[in-house]
Amino acid sequence: MPEPAEDPAADEPASRTADPAADPAADPAADPVADRSLGPFADGLGLRLTAASADEVTGQWEAGEHLYQPFGVLNGGAHCTVVETLASVGAGAWFGDRGTVVGVSNQTDFYRAVTVGALRSRAVPIHRGRSQQVWVVETHDADGRLVARGQVRLQNLARPAG
Repeated sequence: MPEPAEDPAADEPASRTADPAADPAADPAADPVADRSLGPFADGLGLRLTAASADEVTGQWEAGEHLYQPFGVLNGGAHCTVVETLASVGAGAWFGDRGTVVGVSNQTDFYRAVTVGALRSRAVPIHRGRSQQVWVVETHDADGRLVARGQVRLQNLARPAG
């Protein structure tokens, strides 16, 4: 039986963006997105958030030798880490203070080998329900070509009442 859809507007936090022009009142030095650590593993990739909300998360990172697999191209595990990280940030923002989210499935496809250069990744939800969410993350190179696409299913873990 399908689960009832949540009303995302009811519990959705305000969008946060790293672009001061989008929010003239924002103090770039105090931007919670730009300065946010994504944890040691994702930080080691050099992944930086550029915008984060309950509806979309974007990030930038750089391909280089430090992320190569044995044959001299970007390791697929780096892509999977970016997919899981950006989806988790967005899913957590949407679920808010109701609890936490954890990834339960990450399926990532690789379309173009990358050795060096800037990469941009964007996560958007395709399903947000009472118990689970599904987010899609696409990564493009500096020329706008699709490099990888991943999908993450996350479990919503509600805080115990009381």
